[in-house]
Amino acid sequence: MTPSAQTVYLTTLAATAELAAAAVELLPDGTLLVLSGPLGSGKTTFTKALVAALDPDMRVSSPTYSLVHEYPTAAGLVVHMDAYRLGDAALLEQLGLDEYLERARLVIVEWGGELAERQGAAWLEFGFDEDSRWARWRKLP
Repeated sequence: MTPSAQTVYLTTLAATAELAAAAVELLPDGTLLVLSGPLGSGKTTFTKALVAALDPDMRVSSPTYSLVHEYPTAAGLVVHMDAYRLGDAALLEQLGLDEYLERARLVIVEWGGELAERQGAAWLEFGFDEDSRWARWRKLP
């Protein structure tokens, strides 16, 4: 996969897994990966596939109610944060965002759109309609 604004259609879970595996190769250690898109668009499914690409035995769940999950994968720590209930993604800094970025392989933030403009951040947008589900890279580090 080459970095571009090209839309990737996620017609199957295997297509999501392919996108996640490509992201693992594309994103350097310490990357903040912002995932945006409406409820049900595939953000958590993508995160599960990305963590599985790094460590197939790791189980991933949505951090909506706990805000932060840590996954110590074989390839390094993956931190999964959710700003949905916070109302302000900047509050993630109070939960240790910058400290996580110093030591993690990846820090994935769902609903963190306002963080996408941070230097070194990557931004992947998800969407769907009645006929298709898709993802599009909006920014790469």
